Amino acid sequence: MKEKVLVGMSGGVDSTITSLLLKEQGYEVEGLYMKLHSKPGYHEIHQVRAQKAADFVGIKLHVLDLQETFNKKVFQPFIDTYAEGKTPNPCALCNRNLKFGEMIKFADEIGAEYLATGHYIKTDGKYLYSADDDTKDQSYFLFYINREILPRLKFPLGERHKKDIKALAASIKGLESFSSQAESSEICFVETTYTDLLKDYVEVDQPGEVLDQEGNVIGEHKGYMHYTIGKRKGFTVHGAHEPHFVLSINPKKNQIVVGKKEDLACYDVKLNNLNMFDDRKEFDTTVKLRYRTKAVKCHVKIEEDVAYLKLEESVFGIAVGQAAVFYDDDKLIGGGWIIES
Repeated sequence: MKEKVLVGMSGGVDSTITSLLLKEQGYEVEGLYMKLHSKPGYHEIHQVRAQKAADFVGIKLHVLDLQETFNKKVFQPFIDTYAEGKTPNPCALCNRNLKFGEMIKFADEIGAEYLATGHYIKTDGKYLYSADDDTKDQSYFLFYINREILPRLKFPLGERHKKDIKALAASIKGLESFSSQAESSEICFVETTYTDLLKDYVEVDQPGEVLDQEGNVIGEHKGYMHYTIGKRKGFTVHGAHEPHFVLSINPKKNQIVVGKKEDLACYDVKLNNLNMFDDRKEFDTTVKLRYRTKAVKCHVKIEEDVAYLKLEESVFGIAVGQAAVFYDDDKLIGGGWIIES
């Protein structure tokens, strides 16, 4: 009897090729399209594409409406985090709570032993690893998934390159159109800028004071939610002859504190809500503090689900609310959420 794999399908080239590869490997494959956010017109397009892909591969496509769960576990925390003057990472929350959390439940319902997606990442059942295509590696956003489900995950694209996947789709009669589809956006429910989205839910445009580090008022800004740590544009500093950068945000007083770039330098970082794939409490490793940045060497000490990081070199503009992800070379060993730097 064939083992069954449930494949998360978006209607894009990656999930389509994933389902095709797994079927060729001899698995019984079924697809799942998840309705997550409620962006107008989105699902009318992408659900049709997912069905077209499933029909081509010759598999059943299930549809799961998770819009209410998405709003509660991903979208509202996204709004709340900006309102608190922090910088959210909705993709990591979505991957844990919905794309892998709800999908594994559905896999159990249909009797599927495995769960697969078109993410560019690798796993050996115990750890996650960076993808071979480092331009498409998505491991940073997947650090928060439950370690208990790792033995059930399959990522067929982890050892492949995106250009090869597109070329493969272009070479298969009936899939040519999938190879030329536009890439999905980094945050799927943000159409233009995050502030345009926030304006539908909270008061974003609230002019306020710009302060220096001594507390003196030196300029004006458009509203604190327009800014993240390290931003250098969109506010005025009277008489300034050099760039100023956002050092901190005070949402209660609608104030931002600015200074020179060197004032952003940080060597100490504190994390909570950890998700670790091994049980070490003190170790040397490297850490990524933002997506698409190089990993920095650090020493980590964990006490009561709080990690204290000592960086070997200074990092500029570390934002509270973002993810910090640990790597031993290409092996992802865990991470957490930045609460202080």
